[in-house]
Amino acid sequence: MPAKFGPAGTGDSFKQKGYKSSLQVPAYLKDIGLDCFEYQCGRGVNIGLEKASELGSIARENEISLSLHAPYYISMSSVDEEKRLNSINYILDSAAAVNAMGGDRIVVHTGSCGKISRGQALELAIDTMKKSLSALKSKELSHIHICPETMGKVNQLGTLDEVIELCRIDESLIPCIDFGHLNARDMGILNTKSDFDNIFSKIRNSLGTERLKNFHSHFSKIEYTTGGEKRHLTFEDKVYGPDFEPVMELTYKYGCSPIFICESAGTQAEDAKIMKNYYISLTGEI
Repeated sequence: MPAKFGPAGTGDSFKQKGYKSSLQVPAYLKDIGLDCFEYQCGRGVNIGLEKASELGSIARENEISLSLHAPYYISMSSVDEEKRLNSINYILDSAAAVNAMGGDRIVVHTGSCGKISRGQALELAIDTMKKSLSALKSKELSHIHICPETMGKVNQLGTLDEVIELCRIDESLIPCIDFGHLNARDMGILNTKSDFDNIFSKIRNSLGTERLKNFHSHFSKIEYTTGGEKRHLTFEDKVYGPDFEPVMELTYKYGCSPIFICESAGTQAEDAKIMKNYYISLTGEI
């Protein structure tokens, strides 16, 4: 199975072409030549199950795979138990929505460290993740993969090692590797192909070949400060990076079949196609 490429939400061209409804997204993406779409629920799961099912049906007709970004306010690492329990409910809502769409992946921000140590925050997040998996099982949604995401701000829980540690809990957990976030939180650490290869190797050595081959990914160039991520950019940026070419080359080298979701600022569909075109050129299909 080849890698798949698509945008997070809709960019500027979607509106410029006169589209308004999320139900029009699959045909729009198929016309561009993309393969997937990540439905954005960062501010809450506000799509009803009936509409989600309709979107899923249209997506299948257009051969577009769907995933869903869970609410940003999920905090698995909060010292407030009520917030952690609420986070489990938000995960259940997200899982129910993507299930209605016919998808099987939800991307989750696991929280921040706040005033506690990174170790303490990770312990809380691990406990909440275990409870979330039990909750999914109780609702017959255990086939939905939670994808904990690497994060871009220094005070957020979500280094590569922390995401890997969370994914050790259960084989159903798939890491969401946001290369832009990893580059931003360490102020431009991803420069050489070897820098990227270290990420691939660590996933393989820690979680196994299967999860390396099927990882989820976000990609964009991101401006950063000493605190990490500041804002998302487009592929036109020549200052901050990271470059996508080494990731595509390593994806091909290791025979991976990830889902790449582009989060460029307004040009996410167009930049996703740029990534796809480069990836296909490596496989010799064009």
